[in-house]
Amino acid sequence: MERQYDRSDSKVEVTGFEARNYDLMMNLITGGTYPFFIRRAIKEMSISQEDHILILGSGTGRNASLMQKYLSDQGKILGLDIGEEMLEQAHHNFRNFPNITFKKQRIDEPLPYKDEFDKVFISFVLHGFIQEDRLKIISNARRALRSGGKFIILDYNECDPAVSPWLVQRIFKMECPLATDFVLRDWQSTLKENGFDDFQKHPHYFGYVQLLKSSKK
Repeated sequence: MERQYDRSDSKVEVTGFEARNYDLMMNLITGGTYPFFIRRAIKEMSISQEDHILILGSGTGRNASLMQKYLSDQGKILGLDIGEEMLEQAHHNFRNFPNITFKKQRIDEPLPYKDEFDKVFISFVLHGFIQEDRLKIISNARRALRSGGKFIILDYNECDPAVSPWLVQRIFKMECPLATDFVLRDWQSTLKENGFDDFQKHPHYFGYVQLLKSSKK
């Protein structure tokens, strides 16, 4: 019988020590490979100088700091997060960047943005929601994008953890149960059903992570 998940299974909200040391922990967990990986992933976004980018789950602003290097003064980044400690770090790190802003906002609730952004980016956040809320986030992304804009998901790739190598199985046992639910789904089909096409996949970490790009129809 297929397991039924609810919001109590989610670990998407990061607080306390983990939030205050999130970037360092990501470096340690990945054996020091994360900085190289995330720079490559951001490069794969193909950011244009005047892009307006919405980041769903912007954390400490680490991804925004890499994106802003590709932008001119006409470019813009808006990051949304719900973690006070994460937002405090992001506000501090970007206090001298007028074209980069951060707001406290749940991304699984209706957002006020419509046809405003060239790219919407979400990194290792979508898997932490139940499917009902993931679809709300996808809807928010589509509404926020201009026609032809890119929705970019950086997250675990589709796989079956139960038959994966030992290390992968271990990672998914440490993750919230929703991560396993996430990787067992066909995300290209889901995105296509929700108004996206023109898919491009960039694999990382032996294919167990991917950057999935799709375009708003």
